Amino acid sequence: MKFIPKKIYSVLYRLTGWIFPDSYLYITIFNIKIHVKLGLYYRRFLVKHIINNCGNKINIERFAKFNKNITIGDYSGIGKKCSVAPFTKIGKHVMMGPEVIMYSRNHKIDRTDIPMADQGFMDFNPITIEDDVWIGRRVIILPGVTIGKGSVIGAGSVVAKNIPPYSVAVGNPVKVIRNRKK
Repeated sequence: MKFIPKKIYSVLYRLTGWIFPDSYLYITIFNIKIHVKLGLYYRRFLVKHIINNCGNKINIERFAKFNKNITIGDYSGIGKKCSVAPFTKIGKHVMMGPEVIMYSRNHKIDRTDIPMADQGFMDFNPITIEDDVWIGRRVIILPGVTIGKGSVIGAGSVVAKNIPPYSVAVGNPVKVIRNRKK
């Protein structure tokens, strides 16, 4: 089989990935509930050919944005309308709600003698999401953050600092409210 460049898969994903149904679409026919997996399988196939390091049985929902410079582990997902920053590492068994936004770099603001818009960008500061993490809807994750294994981040939180393993964290700015281990 002839080699197909990653760029072709990326263009296909951008043009057609949203057309196929959500990964969790169910229809009922004659009182039998059927899981329609067409969108799940189609986006999974394309993404495996786009990103550099892709695990098995991933789930990428409709309208998710990312580039080839991310890592996603086995059985992990990127939620609907999420935006994953370059150089983000997503571990295994990570659940991500819709509309999560990640930033891996920021604007420079060091100088006061020129406008901030003219100062350019800082270097990329990768985000790490360890295994078995649940990230709620509309969470914002800022550059350089590590979310520890087994943690839960509540919906609408702004994560500007590292989260220890097995934490439940909520709020803006995020605050650890308890530990999941007893």
